[in-house]
Amino acid sequence: MSWWGMTGLGDEGGGEWSMEEKIRRIAEAGYDGIHGMLPEGEEAELWQSLLDRYGLSFSVTAHLRSAEELSEFLHKAKSFGKVDFVNVQVLKPFLTGEPAVRMLSEMAKLSRTAAMPTYIETHRGTITQDLLRTVEYMRNLPELELTIDFSHYVVAGEMWSVSDEAELLLQSLLPRTKSIHARVSNGEQVQIDVPLDENIVLKVAGGETEEPMLSHFLNWWLCGMRNWRKSAQAGDMLPFVCELGPPPYAITLRGQDGTKREASDRWSQSLLFARLARSLWKQANEDKIELTQS
Repeated sequence: MSWWGMTGLGDEGGGEWSMEEKIRRIAEAGYDGIHGMLPEGEEAELWQSLLDRYGLSFSVTAHLRSAEELSEFLHKAKSFGKVDFVNVQVLKPFLTGEPAVRMLSEMAKLSRTAAMPTYIETHRGTITQDLLRTVEYMRNLPELELTIDFSHYVVAGEMWSVSDEAELLLQSLLPRTKSIHARVSNGEQVQIDVPLDENIVLKVAGGETEEPMLSHFLNWWLCGMRNWRKSAQAGDMLPFVCELGPPPYAITLRGQDGTKREASDRWSQSLLFARLARSLWKQANEDKIELTQS
């Protein structure tokens, strides 16, 4: 579960849940771990205590601008002692070509040297904001490992439908899947509501879904899982992060009294995504569904 996604959640009229209440609910809901930011100082000790108490794994996102910053961050992550992997948003959206390839290559080497899995996220406003550029990075960097979040490419490319050309490019990235961030966008909004239906996977397969983009995302997540399995070694894990953000990611409505409320129940949506992930993982292991591959 994304810790960012827990922002503002609480009982109606009762205020936001405390830190421990959030962690307890995450554990009781059946999540395996939390994906957040790297804590420091006294906060780090509190995190370590609560993660141990509730038996949860931990991973973090880093917002970095250089390989030097990554080197420093990996040292801190190793010192914390509980970080399974680092997801990196490289905040250099205007760095292109050979300099970008060189930076990503240096980051991959640092990850190997530190023995800390480090994945580059496909994200707007970062070095991977452009789908074509990211495909080019992949072609030049066999060591490039990705956190797949195609909601950014769908909304940035205004993909209210997915052309064959776009699908081919997106599929070409999925062999590098090392982590998945789960969010559904529709080409106009980066985070949309998904029907809370236990049979949604079956309905998508039967063409009955109310949200046409959902079938694309389920297919991409399943393809990513299957691609990951091809190179996975004993003991490897594929993190699937339910990452539904608070406003302004979450769409809000203004009531008659002028107050804003979210248009959807983010906690229930996250639980649905967790169920979808387990269903897709079962299908990936059964290996019975035909999917388009690059």
